[in-house]
Amino acid sequence: MKKNLVVVGYGGMGGWHTQHALKSDCVNLAGVYDILPEKNELARSRGIFAYDSLEAVLADPKVDLITIAVPNDFHKEIAVAALNAGKNVISEKPVTLSSADLKEMIAAANANNRVFSVHQNRRWDVDFLAMKKIYDSGEIGEMFTIESRIHGSRGIPSDWRGEKEHGGGMLYDWGVHLVDQILQIIKEDIKTIYCRFEHLTNDEVDDGFKLVITFESGKEAYVEVGTYNFVAMPRFYMRAKKGSAIITDWREKCKIVKCKAWHESEVIPVQTAAGLTKTMAPRDSVTVDEYEIERPESDVHDYYRNFCKAIDGEATQLVTHEEMMKVMRVMEESFRSVELGQVVEFKL
Repeated sequence: MKKNLVVVGYGGMGGWHTQHALKSDCVNLAGVYDILPEKNELARSRGIFAYDSLEAVLADPKVDLITIAVPNDFHKEIAVAALNAGKNVISEKPVTLSSADLKEMIAAANANNRVFSVHQNRRWDVDFLAMKKIYDSGEIGEMFTIESRIHGSRGIPSDWRGEKEHGGGMLYDWGVHLVDQILQIIKEDIKTIYCRFEHLTNDEVDDGFKLVITFESGKEAYVEVGTYNFVAMPRFYMRAKKGSAIITDWREKCKIVKCKAWHESEVIPVQTAAGLTKTMAPRDSVTVDEYEIERPESDVHDYYRNFCKAIDGEATQLVTHEEMMKVMRVMEESFRSVELGQVVEFKL
């Protein structure tokens, strides 16, 4: 049976959720609510029921599930109220702005025996899924490093995302996705974190960042977001014992170069720029195989399908409380690293 869903916040992501809900095989869009009357009127003009208040949403016994799509600093307040009203809750990312707040949200979910999670929709990105597949398969051997980047050239949107009080900035906006993806690929304990912010177009919050996560095994992840890059660097790049993998753009397939023979003694020096080099001599088909892998199949609405099954006790939620907390702690330690200007030890 479909679950009755209300989306709180009818902006960009709120609109995205409603559009998916209207075509859903697992939820029925019962309505929306936005604090701005004009947003509610817009919904009504599109044939979508709009509640007059949040209290009306929480008091409606027909509502099974609430998705929160409002500025980041309001997530906890609405989530706790909804959970206490007996509703299951999905929060847009970041789930909230601190691990202390997240503990309160989880406690409310547990106390009311309700399902609560964060919308980590980018676990369904095909570029991420391709990299995870390569890592899990061991196709190019044990990984040394992975780099994950998102580059744009338009700065931070001119809305609350550029304001500190609302939890703006790129670490909260894009970083929370990229960190979650890395932790889904490398499921190991973290040793240290080092982060630096950029303030090229916004002095109040970070409009870009560079983050290094070092794991206890020695594996290293480099995560970068930039909003003033007119030439974007590759989306993903992985180095491993038997080769390398690269995805230049989320729309492209993953390219793999796999080493099949070392042959160091047979390397002939090559001319590069103004000199000779053996170290940087290119590989050939004798020593490496080059190929692409197909883009994985993906359906982002599987997130909602899983959540609805979790409500009925038929499945475990895909984005667990433990995973939410680990991502939040990485975010907090990244902010602390920026503040101290140094590497910090990670303790969950």
